[in-house]
Amino acid sequence: MNKKILLSAFLMFAITFGFSQTKEELEAQKAEKQAEADKFQAEANAIQAQIDALPGWRIGAFGTIGGSLSNFNNWYAQGAPNNVSGNIGFTVNGFANLIKEKFFWRNALTTNLNWTKLDNKDIDTDSDDFEPTTDVFNLSSLYGHKLSDKWAVSALAEYRTTLLDNFNDPGYLDFGVGATWTPIENLVVVIHPANYNFVFSSGDTVFDSSFGAKIVADYTRQIGAVSFKTNLSTFQSYKDSDLSNWTWTNSFSYTLWKMIGVGFDFALRSNKQEAANFQEVALEDADNDLQSYYTIGLSYKF
Repeated sequence: MNKKILLSAFLMFAITFGFSQTKEELEAQKAEKQAEADKFQAEANAIQAQIDALPGWRIGAFGTIGGSLSNFNNWYAQGAPNNVSGNIGFTVNGFANLIKEKFFWRNALTTNLNWTKLDNKDIDTDSDDFEPTTDVFNLSSLYGHKLSDKWAVSALAEYRTTLLDNFNDPGYLDFGVGATWTPIENLVVVIHPANYNFVFSSGDTVFDSSFGAKIVADYTRQIGAVSFKTNLSTFQSYKDSDLSNWTWTNSFSYTLWKMIGVGFDFALRSNKQEAANFQEVALEDADNDLQSYYTIGLSYKF
């Protein structure tokens, strides 16, 4: 009996030791392969950097998609036991840049659209449709003639409005000339002291166009599975500081599997004309609270 126990213990020890050795060997092989993969990835990144430095078009886009849908029947624990609710939203950040030896042409699109539905099936006074709640659209085009590697004389056209509700009411079109500074790769700073801010609106409103200065800073980059973009666009009116405005948008996307990942968008804005129009007061009497939004959801890299 003792011999059988000793033999069984010896076999279990041998099997455990064998598996232990196998695990250590596999981990060593994994580390070796990982080192090789890191080396090849570094070489691939260096080649990609050389490709990116070549003249020609650079085109890309990434975005965030978020949504939910629920249906309740006789769920008495809540105030509306029978309801259908949902939320659908997406953002898109796209660019198409032409880079040449003597000039560049940079084009960018940013949009954030969201719809929300809350239908209480027990009453007829509410809407059973998806209603727009977030509505952002921004399109810009920047042309520059290079004076050096970092400086260029440039012209910028930037248009922003809403698409789902009150299209072009208001709508903003900035057009100006000045200089563009590119101190590092992927960072573009536009400094245009001569810029006209056209504001489009219907009826008798507080919106007014004016002449002023335009400053834009944009940083867009992809590092491995991470894509991100931050953009600050400001207009300083020479006519009246109440006609000035600024918008800061940020987008982040992390790819988890193939082209799918998680995304986060966040923005801040200050615009006293919009505040006065919403509050239906004179421009000087408006309470210009800071505007903001954020979106979290699945992301898809185009």
